[in-house]
Amino acid sequence: MPNVTPEYIITIIGVPLAVLGVLPILYNTLSTLAALSKIKRMLRHGKLTALTRSDIINRVIEVELPRYAVQPWDRFHHRERYWQISRQPSSIPGGSWTTFNWKTNTIGIKTQRVEYADQLRQPQVDIEFHELVAYLLDLGAVPDVHGWRLLRSTGLWTPTGCSLMKNPRGTHVVLAMAPLEDSDGHLSLKVAWEPSWTTRDASTLPPYWVRLPPPPDKEPEEKPSASQEIVQSEETSDVDKTEEEPDKKKESSPKESLDSIQKQAERNATAPITCQFSVDGLQSALSQNQGPPISTVFDVHSLHIEHLRINSLKMNGKWFASAATAYGTTSQTVLWNYKIPDEILAFARRDSVPCGVLELLGVVDSSLTPQWETKYNDGMEQHEAFVRRSQEQRIAMAAELRMDAGQRQLAGMQRRDREMMQNMNEMRDRTIRDTQRRETRRHEALQSPKWDTKLVAEHSLAWLKQRKTVDSELALRDVVGTVLHRMVLDGEFASAIFEMLDVWKAWTDNGGMRNADLDILQSRFEAFAHASLLVTLIKDATTADEGTLSMDLQECMRMWRVVRLG
Repeated sequence: MPNVTPEYIITIIGVPLAVLGVLPILYNTLSTLAALSKIKRMLRHGKLTALTRSDIINRVIEVELPRYAVQPWDRFHHRERYWQISRQPSSIPGGSWTTFNWKTNTIGIKTQRVEYADQLRQPQVDIEFHELVAYLLDLGAVPDVHGWRLLRSTGLWTPTGCSLMKNPRGTHVVLAMAPLEDSDGHLSLKVAWEPSWTTRDASTLPPYWVRLPPPPDKEPEEKPSASQEIVQSEETSDVDKTEEEPDKKKESSPKESLDSIQKQAERNATAPITCQFSVDGLQSALSQNQGPPISTVFDVHSLHIEHLRINSLKMNGKWFASAATAYGTTSQTVLWNYKIPDEILAFARRDSVPCGVLELLGVVDSSLTPQWETKYNDGMEQHEAFVRRSQEQRIAMAAELRMDAGQRQLAGMQRRDREMMQNMNEMRDRTIRDTQRRETRRHEALQSPKWDTKLVAEHSLAWLKQRKTVDSELALRDVVGTVLHRMVLDGEFASAIFEMLDVWKAWTDNGGMRNADLDILQSRFEAFAHASLLVTLIKDATTADEGTLSMDLQECMRMWRVVRLG
């Protein structure tokens, strides 16, 4: 046995202890390097650019990932990116937004300190809530009624995993609530999608868009035959042909320009118009001459819509956006991006048009209205007056027969003068009485029972069809579509309707119609008839209960402008 010396004891005991002391460092180093390698592999798979740093002693890995604000690609110009989902979505928690192709903008950097690879979280992205929902709707997603109602009532306290949208068949969740770990007080959402769920394409009408139909084709007017045109052209072509050629060259350019403008206007009048709406009203209007709606960006024509935009000076833009929103709201589609102002909703729901006024204007027959005017029976009075005048005339003529010739002639002249004066006085009294009765009738008409907006619109539509102003075979909703179509193209026509709506709303807010309002209505009833069609459609679109999907969507869009998606 070797001599046991202190050096020997230190060697025997100290070396194993030193080895044991280095093992944790080696373990931390190996674990950190392994976790770092896995993190980098995850980042490469997700095509994410990140800066990584590792502290092998403290077993800490720092990862700097960019934070983005995203929005969908343009539906018309970047069709492939818009409709196809990403081929390599990120599998890192918080990166569900990489399922789709987005237009990204870096807005910051988020630094994370993790120990294991499964602790890594991809930063959520900022996105406009209405753009996200519109994009999913455009792909074919279906809103979950229960989820939106719960989100509206509970807000950030909505349970994680609550479904807001599902795939077209309703079997899988597309948009759901996500944990609030990285939301910073924003609404946190996550998304999922499969290529087989896409049921729409570029030919379908996007969300927040409304298609306005043109008026039905009318019978073509008689035009001169081709032979007549040829004869007329031959008669005029040989006259001073050499002298007219320079003038034709000079005038061809402006004439062709005017012809092209006129032809474009004619095409617009017969082509459907698609209008895009946002929370601020009408954004754009496109007229498409050929092909399926919104199929390409090359066959559409942008229209002038400045007279329909919302501004603080007039309500024209609000009227049009409200009517178009009501027209675009059906049982299958809900155009909820633009919220109809409360003042217009309150106006549309009130009964404000006296039925007597409609009868006074000849729009409604008296048999369809309740008794509202005073009835006069002048037959007996006129009969008594006639009998009295006849008796007086017989008595006077009998007295004249007993007179000599000179007195008889003088008495006859006096009697005829007296009868003529009496007739004139009666005519004057009758005129005054009729004028007073007309004024009384106008006053009673203004005070007559007020009719529901829908009833007014039905009679107005019948009045328009009777005068062949609108097609007699169209229903009320279809007529409104053609009226909105014409309002886009004809600023004067739109202004007349807007002015009538302002007058109508003013007398409704002021307690009732006055004589001045009746005069305006009498002189411009056609504009009022068109306006009544718009108002009743607004009322029909807003009679739903407050808890419907449309109202829930509108309220959620108002509360959450920007959300976190991941």
